[in-house]
Amino acid sequence: MARLIGLILWVTLFSCDNDLGTRNPYLQEIGFRFPMNLNLPLYSPLTNFGNPVFVDNPGIGTRGFFVIQATIGQYRAFEASCPNHAPNDCSTLLLKGLTATCSCENYEYSLFTGQLINRPDDGNRYYDMLEYRATQSGNVVVVSN
Repeated sequence: MARLIGLILWVTLFSCDNDLGTRNPYLQEIGFRFPMNLNLPLYSPLTNFGNPVFVDNPGIGTRGFFVIQATIGQYRAFEASCPNHAPNDCSTLLLKGLTATCSCENYEYSLFTGQLINRPDDGNRYYDMLEYRATQSGNVVVVSN
């Protein structure tokens, strides 16, 4: 009986996976909470599907964030600093239609998915945009991390 318990304990300890995913080494994950009232003119474009808004208030993320209503009633928010190098003078992504572009290397990211659209095929590791939580309660969308 003791051997069976020991075996179960051994299997349990060594079968645990401590891989929490690949963390982006370039971006810090800064805690914040930012409510956006959709009745205000600044955020009213978010009431329509596919209209992104850039928010760059101090203290929210590294360089601010982009938020978009990706599907009816589902909002997505992404960090506005390019995820493929350390923050610098050119790393704030620029809004271009439904994509965000890094002026350093011209990387393009989808604001619907956060994925790097023009991923180089050179064998190096590239990161997609850092996503923040976006929830809606009535006419308020809260973006947080």
